[in-house]
Amino acid sequence: MKIIIQMLKAVVFLVLGTHVAFASVSDRESFSQTLIGKNNPQKETAMNWIIGNESNDVAKSVLTAWLQGDLFYFNDRKSEHFQSLYISTDIKQASHAQSAWSDDTLAVEKSRLFKKVRVNNKLRGLLRLEIAALGLEHSDPSVRLSAVNALLGQTDEAMVARLSTQLNVEKDRDVAHILNLAVAIDNALTGVTIEQRISAIEVLSHYKQSVVLQTLNSVLKSEEDPAVIAEAERALGRYQQSQQLYSGVETVFFGLSLGSVLVLAGIGLAITFGVMGVINMAHGELIMIGAYTTYVMQQLMPNQIGLSLILSIPMAFVVSGMVGIAIERSVIRHLYGRPLETLLATFGISLILQQAVRSIFSPLNRSVSTPEWMSGALQINPMLSLTYNRLYIILFCIMVFLGLVMVLKKTPLGLQVRAVSQNRGMARAMGIRSERVDALTFGLGSGVAGVAGVALSQLTNVGPNMGQAYIIDSFMVVVFGGVGNLWGTLVAGLSLGLFNKILEPWAGAVLAKILVLVFIILFIQKRPRGLFPQRGRAAEG
Repeated sequence: MKIIIQMLKAVVFLVLGTHVAFASVSDRESFSQTLIGKNNPQKETAMNWIIGNESNDVAKSVLTAWLQGDLFYFNDRKSEHFQSLYISTDIKQASHAQSAWSDDTLAVEKSRLFKKVRVNNKLRGLLRLEIAALGLEHSDPSVRLSAVNALLGQTDEAMVARLSTQLNVEKDRDVAHILNLAVAIDNALTGVTIEQRISAIEVLSHYKQSVVLQTLNSVLKSEEDPAVIAEAERALGRYQQSQQLYSGVETVFFGLSLGSVLVLAGIGLAITFGVMGVINMAHGELIMIGAYTTYVMQQLMPNQIGLSLILSIPMAFVVSGMVGIAIERSVIRHLYGRPLETLLATFGISLILQQAVRSIFSPLNRSVSTPEWMSGALQINPMLSLTYNRLYIILFCIMVFLGLVMVLKKTPLGLQVRAVSQNRGMARAMGIRSERVDALTFGLGSGVAGVAGVALSQLTNVGPNMGQAYIIDSFMVVVFGGVGNLWGTLVAGLSLGLFNKILEPWAGAVLAKILVLVFIILFIQKRPRGLFPQRGRAAEG
């Protein structure tokens, strides 16, 4: 009997306590006490109270801190701040905690006195929705746009009503465009009449967000009316066509970016191989030296990542160019006319350079930071985004190529290089110092390889073995395009990049490379001198 009486008392106390708690969520003190408790329905009521009674900034600050685990209550019964709410991103390390309601702070003398306000998965979902909804009335259109995007796909009646109300007063075109989508999604799923659902589906067919695909699939699964199903199928077909189109555009973009990397890696080799006939197996290590130059520049200028990257371009050209000239003057000039011996000699030089880098920088890979202006992506539409780093690589490749063409076409060195490459004996007879031209040409090609290393440092880690990954590709580009022809190198590099990326989705990365290699072998059987064969008596001989 006593047990039954105690149970009845507990039930009465719980009901009264709940009633008092719900009724008392009318000021900040009661709100704080409600959050401290373990009753989740009361916490939901408290959430609605703060949204209805506090300014948007205060409400968003408190709810965000609650969601992220940064909301605490002070648990010292002897203090006047007992059970008051405070916000801190790291309460154990912080010296002060900020009041949830004002700019006042409280010194954190003992972090254990601050207890975290708990939140479960259901509350997290509600908090995310309410935080997003608070942005609907913000003065900044970009904040409102982010809020609407976060609420896309919501079919809660109250939330849809708020979106509809905002649509009626919204003046920004972009925000109104997305609000119209949010309302159309609800009408397509829960519209009262067939005409309303068909009209909403027709609106959806003009959008490219992923939520449109989810909505149309939901309509097709749950809808029974033939007219609505037919409209949904038409809209789905239109959406899938757009998907295929932009997927193709993205593949082309990735192919061009890969092709630009191949062009940058191979264009320096095209100069040295084409002019001097030297099989330079150390070309990959010259690319590596350029990448390490970028790393060193960032270590010297750690707070100016963007400027250090820009300055790395001429520095990498100079450093790699000087190393190339040293290699040519010390080793290669003794081996002209003996291609197999140059292959073995430069292979040995590549090993020496790799070991030198391991001794100086250690065998571990080094990470080169990316500037802010190269981070992120250019959002063309919800189906297509172009990453900035690859976009800059393509532009950089074009600039390097045009610069190199101008050097070879418009400068005395370029004239001498072309003369030596076409007929070395005749060039000597005309007074051209072919030894000097060889050294400068090898230095030019090596410098361009260093510049390629700057670009590659933004796509991959910098390490002693990074050059080995590009030496084979460089030779493939040069041979396919035509030895010594810059335009052939450009066309070959971009073509191979596109070919590779087109094959990858259905063949895989490894098989795609094998197919590209097989294609080049078959092509060389038909055209041994490549796409654009070099002209001149030396080429004919």
